[in-house]
Amino acid sequence: MIRQLIRFGWMQALNCMFAVIIFAAMALTRYVDIPYIPRYDAILIVCLLMQVLLIWTKLETVDELKVIIVFHLLGLALETYKVHMGSWSYPDEGYTKLAGVPLYSGFMYASVASYICQAYRRFQIEVFGWPPAVLSTLLSAAIYLNFFTHHWLYDVRYWLMLALVPVFGRSSFRFTVGERTYSMPVIVSYLLIGFFIWIAENISTFLGAWKYPNQEAAWHVVHWGKIGSWFLLVIISVIIVTELKRLKGRLDGGRPTVHLRS
Repeated sequence: MIRQLIRFGWMQALNCMFAVIIFAAMALTRYVDIPYIPRYDAILIVCLLMQVLLIWTKLETVDELKVIIVFHLLGLALETYKVHMGSWSYPDEGYTKLAGVPLYSGFMYASVASYICQAYRRFQIEVFGWPPAVLSTLLSAAIYLNFFTHHWLYDVRYWLMLALVPVFGRSSFRFTVGERTYSMPVIVSYLLIGFFIWIAENISTFLGAWKYPNQEAAWHVVHWGKIGSWFLLVIISVIIVTELKRLKGRLDGGRPTVHLRS
């Protein structure tokens, strides 16, 4: 059992490599000034170098890079809108800030996609009871749009969470660690990933990577309600990666790893 936990932890650490490097860059630039390079630009350079290194060492595939680029763009669009609405801010200087948003911020979303892609590969994940594409895609689109529209329309996030039960209630991930195979309900995995991202968000705001309005004068723990936001964002991420893998498997004609609900 201990050996399995260690093996599982090591595999998770490899999956989180991109996120770990981003945190390291945040910590380094918080306490060390790099001459002539503003903090946010330095973080962006580290992210770009890390992305090149992952592809060069084949720790990340070209197909995974395409998915990560999609997440980078989706993340930047969301960040630009949220900063405009005053949800949070990036107080430091940077040449690579557009509309108050540093370009490195897209990599924070990309790191979530990187984790999911690498977890699929390392844990040999198979999905069982996955809903039809139309249901998962519509739910994902509704969640993403609600991040924008809740500022001026009714916030339907709790209705969207309730919709998870009929859509994903019978879905599960089957993953392999060493020679043993385990199973986990899809909804539970969404919540666990969202919780750990919330912890990462607390570390990021403590390091001053961005600030919420109540953190301007002094740092405070990010409100626990943000777990729900990350929970929903993880759902979008997993749906996009899973549907793309399902599509690729169908086009390649290989053994399916995403099994539809019967």
